[in-house]
Amino acid sequence: MNPSQHSHHRIELAPGYEISRLLKGGWQLAGGHGNVDHAGAIADMAAYYDAGITTFDCADIYTGVEEMIGEFRADYLQRHGPDSLSQLRVHTKFVPDLAILPTIDKRQVEQIIDRSLKRLRMERLDLVQFHWWDYGVPRYLEVAHWLLELQRAGKIDRVGGTNFDTAHVRELADAGVPLFSMQVQYSLLDQRPLPLMTPYCEQSGMKLLCYGSVAGGFLSERWLGVSDPGQSFENRSLVKYKLIIDDFGGWDLFQQLLVQLKQIALRHGVSISTVAMRWVLQQPSVAAVIVGVRRGDHLADHLKVLDLQLDAADLAALDAVLSQRSAPSGDVYAVERDLEGRHGRIMKYDLNDKPH
Repeated sequence: MNPSQHSHHRIELAPGYEISRLLKGGWQLAGGHGNVDHAGAIADMAAYYDAGITTFDCADIYTGVEEMIGEFRADYLQRHGPDSLSQLRVHTKFVPDLAILPTIDKRQVEQIIDRSLKRLRMERLDLVQFHWWDYGVPRYLEVAHWLLELQRAGKIDRVGGTNFDTAHVRELADAGVPLFSMQVQYSLLDQRPLPLMTPYCEQSGMKLLCYGSVAGGFLSERWLGVSDPGQSFENRSLVKYKLIIDDFGGWDLFQQLLVQLKQIALRHGVSISTVAMRWVLQQPSVAAVIVGVRRGDHLADHLKVLDLQLDAADLAALDAVLSQRSAPSGDVYAVERDLEGRHGRIMKYDLNDKPH
């Protein structure tokens, strides 16, 4: 199998480390989003890989997802031969529970990494993205150094981060742990990476891997012309992104944005979501956008993101709406870290089952 080689579909994050510019996300496969068709999910992974989306994103806390990717790898290698996954990169996360941050030790860190290796059926993890729930427990430097030890031991190829703000990224770098990449929420509605994180990236070479670029589906035709639904949603994801819309400037401004996106989408013959994802992909220091789907019926749409190019007129039309938005509140992930705040109250902080 030879995933498509279009150069604009791929990017070098560092010498010798290349990824696809779209990452197939695993969060929607973690349960909590409805039933997962196991065989279908594995078939989807093959379809995405064959289409050139050769980088997969998952996490230790996404129940069952690392195992599914491990199963996909074994199945694909058996069918297509030992070199058939040479372009596959699997990005996982290391997310120790809030409750164990004060006491986590080096042995537990290694156990969690070993568990990911076993689930993914890999000898070395391509990228481990480190997440730390509470800066008030200041042991993240110590834990990050243990990840570097595991990197030196050959269990991890690269160490990146998830949802660290710029000040703490800088602190880690100053302490000898420069993060390879940072996974952040980034969308037309949520541009918190822009003021602080982007300049840091441009100076340091760190790249952004972005989730939430369609705001849980809000940036789609489905919501165009719909009146404000309030806060009654069937899943936490929609509650979370509705708060982002409120912060952005409210439902009416959001509707103006959708109208503008629809005009651009029509001009290019694509969907609103495709334009929204492409906008993020064209932002400075953004290496890739994570696409999350429970079923594989979005693949054709996702490939259009890679071929679309938003021109100056498209960007100006969007800027006319965006110029009316409220300034983003704080740095990357700041509001979510306030455990008692509107955003923090809906988070789940203890999703890692204990290592066996």
